[in-house]
Amino acid sequence: MLKGRESLIRLVGRRRRFLRRRHSLLTSSAPQHQIGCKECKDEVSTGNGNVDEEEWVDCPVCGKKIRGEDRVVNSHLDKCLTRGSKRKLSQCTLFQLNFCTRPRVTVSSIESDVTRIDVGPSTDDGNICDLASVTFSKNICDLASEMNSSDGPENDIQDESKSSVCNRVNRMENLDGLLKLDDERKLLSDAKTMQIFGLEGSPQHQITDDRIDNIADSPLSLSEKRMPKCVEPSEDDDNSEILLDTFVVGRRFGNDGELTVGAMIMLSRDPENVKDQNAIKVLTKDTDHNKELGYIPRELAQYLSPLIDKFHLRFEGHITSIPQHPHAVVPIQIYSSGIVSFGEKDSSSLQVFNSLRRNALSAAEFSQTHSPIPAKYQHNLLLLLKEVLNINGHLFTEGEKTLLAFLSLSDDSQRLFARLYARKGPWFRMASISYAEICDYEEAVKGLSEAECVTLFESMDKLQNNDLKEVLNVLNVGELRDLISSLNKTHKKIAQNSDRGTRKQDYIARVLAAYQGGLCPNLTSMILGKTGRCIRISASAESVFWRAERLFFLNGEQDLSEFLLVDLGIVKYPAYNCIFTDQIFPDRSDLLSYEEAIEVAQIMDESLDENNNELVSRCVEISASNVSSFVEEDRSSHSGSMAAFLSCFSASWVYSKVILLGVSFLEHEQRFKEAINLLKLLLDKFKCDRRRGYWNLRLSVDLEHVGCLDESLEVAEKGLLDPWVRAGSRVALQRRVLRLGKPPRRWKTPSFSSSVKRKIVEVHVQGRPLNCKTGVKNVFYGEDGDRCGVEELALQYYAGEGGSWQGVHTESGIWLTIFGLLMWDVVFADVPNVFRTKFQTAPLDLETDSFYEVRRDLIEALLDKIEHGMAEELLIMSWESHVGTACRGVNWDKHSLSELRAAVTCIGGPCLASICRNLAQDYRSWSSGMPDLLLWRFRDDYRGEAKLVEVKGPRDRLSEQQRAWLLFLMDCGFSVEVCKVSHAPI
Repeated sequence: MLKGRESLIRLVGRRRRFLRRRHSLLTSSAPQHQIGCKECKDEVSTGNGNVDEEEWVDCPVCGKKIRGEDRVVNSHLDKCLTRGSKRKLSQCTLFQLNFCTRPRVTVSSIESDVTRIDVGPSTDDGNICDLASVTFSKNICDLASEMNSSDGPENDIQDESKSSVCNRVNRMENLDGLLKLDDERKLLSDAKTMQIFGLEGSPQHQITDDRIDNIADSPLSLSEKRMPKCVEPSEDDDNSEILLDTFVVGRRFGNDGELTVGAMIMLSRDPENVKDQNAIKVLTKDTDHNKELGYIPRELAQYLSPLIDKFHLRFEGHITSIPQHPHAVVPIQIYSSGIVSFGEKDSSSLQVFNSLRRNALSAAEFSQTHSPIPAKYQHNLLLLLKEVLNINGHLFTEGEKTLLAFLSLSDDSQRLFARLYARKGPWFRMASISYAEICDYEEAVKGLSEAECVTLFESMDKLQNNDLKEVLNVLNVGELRDLISSLNKTHKKIAQNSDRGTRKQDYIARVLAAYQGGLCPNLTSMILGKTGRCIRISASAESVFWRAERLFFLNGEQDLSEFLLVDLGIVKYPAYNCIFTDQIFPDRSDLLSYEEAIEVAQIMDESLDENNNELVSRCVEISASNVSSFVEEDRSSHSGSMAAFLSCFSASWVYSKVILLGVSFLEHEQRFKEAINLLKLLLDKFKCDRRRGYWNLRLSVDLEHVGCLDESLEVAEKGLLDPWVRAGSRVALQRRVLRLGKPPRRWKTPSFSSSVKRKIVEVHVQGRPLNCKTGVKNVFYGEDGDRCGVEELALQYYAGEGGSWQGVHTESGIWLTIFGLLMWDVVFADVPNVFRTKFQTAPLDLETDSFYEVRRDLIEALLDKIEHGMAEELLIMSWESHVGTACRGVNWDKHSLSELRAAVTCIGGPCLASICRNLAQDYRSWSSGMPDLLLWRFRDDYRGEAKLVEVKGPRDRLSEQQRAWLLFLMDCGFSVEVCKVSHAPI
């Protein structure tokens, strides 16, 4: 795989179905400039064209196409005038240029400069994580104001009167749903709240905290947000019979069987349930065999389970009604079949009993007026949209907010859209769509179609070629073969002019050829006869929801499935506070530029898959054009600020990833001169970037490839003066300087010569090989006769002949795990802007310099404890407190607590503190390349020693990153060796 390809794939994430700017990006005129030149010539923006119906204007200074928004124009002009570019005589003056091409729009909005959301850690045992989501504030009029907030071309936001907003809300469909949400908010008087602060820190809104529920039984259970308030016991409580009306939920976990009204049921505890220790099963009361129907709602089970366990109550009941769908909740009535007696000395037990009884009654009563949520994924999608609109509402137009206003659609429409959006598609047969929770498909489709959220294929006379190809993909091979046969009977030319392939794609190609050639005018009708009605997510809805999902998770690797992983208990995210003081995207133009760059990255990735070298070159050209006009901000005055660690959310950063992949592509094609120009461009435009080490190294190497040895040496020497060149890249450049800088090019020996040339102890081990093929992983026979790799062979050597060493083959894994556990409180400390969503496993600045700078005092205080021998105690406390919780670098399954304790004890405080400090200061540069083996052995006084070993096979050699680690560890006082495994003589 090309260098940078994997990183680009992670950046793009799930590929989008529709790239709205693909045509404009790939058909815009090529910029006339030489890549890599310091003085960039005039160029045409790749984003010209009607994107999102925005106006584009020509800059009077540089001539570049820019968006016609005041903020964009002013910012661009400031940069152009700062560069001192000369204005051409043929260009318009500032007074001649009309920037305000669109009328101002006056709309209502909530305050868009909400800047802080502080969510405290949850105290509920069942919660997996808290989601910093925002519900509607104050009342329904505020909700309407939020959902109809505007982001006009010049961000001119004016307030409307509260009454006019309310009138507008009253005209919305399904208003009852909105009012019901507002009623729920009022019921949560004791719920955990969050304070939203402005830039000056004054409270502006108080809002309730929606939670992500750790659902133990079913997504049909009540959420934590809907939990009734606990009731304290009163004096008139008694131990009379308990009668409750409730539901059977989680029926997908039960046995299938017919239900009848009045059928007798009984409750049975399920204490071994791994998801919920309070789980209670509902069984049919049958003398022969008790069938399992499902579970009692979790909110009620937490009160009934102690009544069953501690007070030995038995609950029976009957089914009161039968639902229409097989997996829907089943209404039941249950009652206790006994009475508990208490003596005079059991006053405390009586008090506990009465408290549980009253709270069970309260939970059951609450569930009657607030039925269980019928589809958890629907709730999750609404939760995501509400938070995105609340925090990033200024990034959406009114039309986009209309698409996101799911509260105005019916439940069936919401559930159908959520189902289709999560599937691959893009087209689906209506006849094959079947979900138990959707009652009326026709009404659901009608609502989505009216909201322009879906596109239907049912009577269209003409389809785009790409649409037709996607529709044909829903047919199986047999159906395609029948379609071809029908066409051949009426149009024999099709069989003569097309290939005879038997694969599905061959059949589709033949049908498309017939459509493009116009041989069958009624082809779409014939296809529709085979497929039936088809549906897909519309391009506009997919674009808007993709944007909302990206803003929520801030990456392309996570999607709505993260909610499901949390609900099922598969992933447990850590607890931390989300504190906002700045926006990632201050205005819409920044977001659109970023999205445009993501589209270029996706086209680049797709082009590499298709081996379309021409399109790959075009993507690199577009990226180089945009980077050429980029002016990097001075970060010296922004230590630890947004500019330091959120630059990865800028278009220029994405384009630099495309260019770096383009460099690898050009090097693979041996087009070194073009690669040199691109590397010079990156080094010229990004002065403060941790990737500069790799760029300098590749530039020096490529210059050597074209025979420019003097320039290659000069680049290496200048790179060593760059503070952003670190770790393996620095060692590689130092070794290049020593190799290229021999007399007569250089007479003076560099000061780092002795350090780089230090000898590392080598140990040679011979093994009996199983294979000796080049390019294949070496496999040997171990001492026990089993097959093993070189690392396992080395472990056997050190356990025997090399000494009584214990150890693990871990590479960087055990070190990152130890670092994560010891530094847990530091990693998840309250630092503004580094936690933007409740689905993070690390702060956003972990891999930047600001991580150490902002937390210097906390880190140094913790390192002082580690250095003075408290590492093992800190490790045990962190493990017991957070075991199973997801954290960057921590692998709970690969390393046991006993192994970690042994390693920490034998390494010693000073050496361990040095490694942790190194990772804290530059996690990105030092989180890879660590030695393969960590070995330890104890002495009698519970003290020990450790050894780190890099293992190399017969044809392997040290990488520069590995060499950098070994030299660093030697400086820290570690015992370091390189174990070279070779073939034993036959």
